[in-house]
Amino acid sequence: MKKIMNILLGVLMVITIVLLVYAIATGGSEAAISANLMWGYFLFVAAIAAALFCAIFGMIKNPAGVKGAIISLALVIIVVGVSYFYAAGHTINIVDLQNNGVFGHSETVITEASIIVTYVAFVAAFVTAVVTEIWGAFK
Repeated sequence: MKKIMNILLGVLMVITIVLLVYAIATGGSEAAISANLMWGYFLFVAAIAAALFCAIFGMIKNPAGVKGAIISLALVIIVVGVSYFYAAGHTINIVDLQNNGVFGHSETVITEASIIVTYVAFVAAFVTAVVTEIWGAFK
């Protein structure tokens, strides 16, 4: 199984490199950029599908992990919900240079909520790394 995964990883990397070289060789033509975007979308969807499959498969193999998965999902929903409602509570004017105006309220709410979720994820990752290192030092 590991050999198959290594071969699959190698094939994906070769395709990515070929598309990158194609984009550079054509000077960033629209066809090359379009092909790279489609490949990126494919990789993104494949990564999400693999993550979901592995999570569901892991829960089936180890039912004790279901509680942790539900808690994690609940935390993500709470962070996204709080970020959205915080962002919707006030108006931010983001300049829209193409139309010589400002973006509408719905666009700025989604943008600000996404930024807040990103900040929370960065802080959570940093705190987790620090606490894990401190915890490991005392063991």
